[in-house]
Amino acid sequence: MPDNKFPPPPKGLRSETAEWWREITRDYVLETTHLKLLTLACRAWDRVSTAREALAKHGLSFEDKHGVARPRPEVAIERNSAILFARLVRELRLSDTPEPDEPIRNSMSARRNT
Repeated sequence: MPDNKFPPPPKGLRSETAEWWREITRDYVLETTHLKLLTLACRAWDRVSTAREALAKHGLSFEDKHGVARPRPEVAIERNSAILFARLVRELRLSDTPEPDEPIRNSMSARRNT
């Protein structure tokens, strides 16, 4: 029986990312704004994964019409999405260890006591 007190993952996420969503929403107290940031983080991670798959299939570069080696667009997509993901995770304060200047975690990222 599904637990309806936790919001379901957004549609269209990869199964691994949807499971990560479920873990985060079970373990942390999140407000509406935080859920939107979590959604963005999940979508960014899915873009990282999609770009990695394309790079594995097609390689890191291609030759343009002049025979010059160019990086595939997926290189930038992977890099930018990974940076975005890391920033969103930091913004959500999902790390298990607090920053040195953060002795007390805010209520948004407080672990649930369930």
